[in-house]
Amino acid sequence: MTILLAPMEGLLDFVLRDILTRVGGVDRCVSEFIRVTNTLLPDHVFTRVVPELLNGGCTFAGVPVRPQLLGSDPVCLAENAGRLAVLRPPGIDLNFGCPARTVNRHGGGAALLDQPELLLAICAAVRRAVPIDMPVSAKMRLGVHDDSRALECALAIESGGASELVVHARTKADAYRPPAYWERIADIRAVVRIPVVANGEIWNVQDALRCRAVSGSDSLMLGRGMVTDPGLALAIQAAMASPDANPASGVGAQPGSTERASPALCPVINWATLLPFINDFWRLVGTRLERRQQAGRLKQWLNFLRRHHPEAELAYGVLRTLSEPAAIDQWLALAAFNALQNQAPETVWLTNAIHPGEPPSKPRQGLL
Repeated sequence: MTILLAPMEGLLDFVLRDILTRVGGVDRCVSEFIRVTNTLLPDHVFTRVVPELLNGGCTFAGVPVRPQLLGSDPVCLAENAGRLAVLRPPGIDLNFGCPARTVNRHGGGAALLDQPELLLAICAAVRRAVPIDMPVSAKMRLGVHDDSRALECALAIESGGASELVVHARTKADAYRPPAYWERIADIRAVVRIPVVANGEIWNVQDALRCRAVSGSDSLMLGRGMVTDPGLALAIQAAMASPDANPASGVGAQPGSTERASPALCPVINWATLLPFINDFWRLVGTRLERRQQAGRLKQWLNFLRRHHPEAELAYGVLRTLSEPAAIDQWLALAAFNALQNQAPETVWLTNAIHPGEPPSKPRQGLL
């Protein structure tokens, strides 16, 4: 079982990649896309999106990161891939799956899935432009409005020289609405000879087991599920390694539920374990992002964590009105102290510690 961390524009950037790979279980990452239009990008553009290029192409935890290029012109993409290759990334990925209107309006991302011949030309041009030992991979959806050309697109990507294909098992029109059609990944695997990675609606171990059984793929890409539950990759790896692992055991779990496999199979990443990583995330945000972006990034991640960790709901309720880094620093210090003491403090006590002088509210019990 190989687990990849998905590219997610505006969310899963180098800061969150750093933290999630520190938690563990991830074998490789793909960066958010680097848009290529009609210019040859300077090195600082590549390293701004993928600063891991300055660290041997790996996150702090040593997990390789493949930069992802997005564009529609084979020549321009090839020239930029050649420039990027000089920085020695552990591979280059091509984006044929982004459903964003602004991207598709310019002929990039998932819009290319109506033109399999262009997919082939892009892959072939990029493959020729980079060293033979540098992997070129691609990520696609099942199509634009329907999946009628999914097999044709996958074959074109393979024929162009891609060595691996990630399939997000939805069309552009499906966006991120469930379900993901994992059975179509099995259809693609049946016609191509390169490894195929399954992606889409993997929120828990049961989803991973079902996806593996339905798609036949031993490699998975995690996106929102990993952001919501940073311990998910570790839990999946543990479940897959267990002699009791059974792909059919996930049948009956609802897509998007927070249900997980037997506790005996899964390492526990609870709130107390997660808090130091949240602190590390906040410190990185403070050093890497502009001040006006900092509080919003923490709240964004807490908003996702609410789905799996009830304590994140309480934390989000306290922090959503804060914007000053000093106040957030204070809250995180108090939260870490209380987790260390294994106490169950009142939310109002932490709130009043940050907003002194405000009238006390009715106490609510809860872990922070």
